[in-house]
Amino acid sequence: MARRRLRLGMIGGGPGSFIGSVHRMAARLDDQYVLVAGAFSADAGRTQEMGRQTFLDPARIYADWREMVRVEAERDDRPDAIAIVTPNYLHHAPAKACLEAGFHVICDKPMTTRWADALDLADTVERTGQLFALTHNYSAYPQVRLMRTMIRDGELGALRLVQAEYPQEWASTAVETTGDRRAEWKADPARAGAGGAVGDIGTHAYQLACFVTGRTAASLCAELTAFVPGRRLDDNAHLLLRYDDGMRGSLWASQVAIGNQNAFSLRVIGETGALTWSQEQPNQLLFARHREAVRCLERQFAGSRLPPGHPEGFIEAFGRLYSDFAEQLGARLESRAARPEALLVPTVEDGCEGVRFVLGAVKSSRQGGIWIARDDWAT
Repeated sequence: MARRRLRLGMIGGGPGSFIGSVHRMAARLDDQYVLVAGAFSADAGRTQEMGRQTFLDPARIYADWREMVRVEAERDDRPDAIAIVTPNYLHHAPAKACLEAGFHVICDKPMTTRWADALDLADTVERTGQLFALTHNYSAYPQVRLMRTMIRDGELGALRLVQAEYPQEWASTAVETTGDRRAEWKADPARAGAGGAVGDIGTHAYQLACFVTGRTAASLCAELTAFVPGRRLDDNAHLLLRYDDGMRGSLWASQVAIGNQNAFSLRVIGETGALTWSQEQPNQLLFARHREAVRCLERQFAGSRLPPGHPEGFIEAFGRLYSDFAEQLGARLESRAARPEALLVPTVEDGCEGVRFVLGAVKSSRQGGIWIARDDWAT
């Protein structure tokens, strides 16, 4: 008997929300979910508008997320999971409330703005036994997962270098003063957290480096800069990373890099080979060996929806995370083991590492770019 589609609730993601629409498209992509309830905005009119746009039952459109959690928890057709797609500072409280009400949670990144809140969520996940997914969607690209497999299979030998770059240009001027709601909250320390570019996109770069290499940095030094006059958070970040096994890393995240739209790339170099992946050419993985011609590994069927030659991209990667999480939920409902690839979804532990990373970068930069050991990043 076929399993029913999973019921999904959503907190945040109202009209005009880029990431809210991405989450809804991702959930629909493989027909694994149906949106049944939402508290999309603190503005009652905006949340009603989004409820109408998504064809929700008017009784399940909520002006307040707390009411949604309370009411939906008592329904026989309650959501299986709730997606949290609010600004960063509003991740912790709704996520915790959902977990404690018995809902599984899908949360956008970075997980929280404060270290204490990150630890609290990790404790709550462990205490409640609920599943928690963090949507670092780049880790779901097929060629990124191939990169991870090849590194674990020893194709590069002992690892020497990991280099991550994530340049964008969208914040090259003071867009936060133009009425752009997304730019406004991302530039506000009270809502975005201590990091600007390093928190918004640097966390993606660091998470992907961790994902493919299987390593977390042992120490870092950082220089965070706000190039746009009057901007309160960094719009450019340069970091150096050291690893316990001798590997070294560098990370550049910028939102003032004119000429770059979303030019995220990752390069891993070992003693016998190297791999390079670019988000803007996501279906190719470049594989090099010493003094040999570079090979371009094209995306194949594994982990893909489309035949080779038909590009998959950003929203499909988000959809892969949603489908992998659906497999985890289905396995739990059916009392079976989930398929191994479904377990690659980033977890609350990845969320904690991301928060720790941002705080470490901010701490290092404020102290003149000194090296700081990982254990001291969040203290």
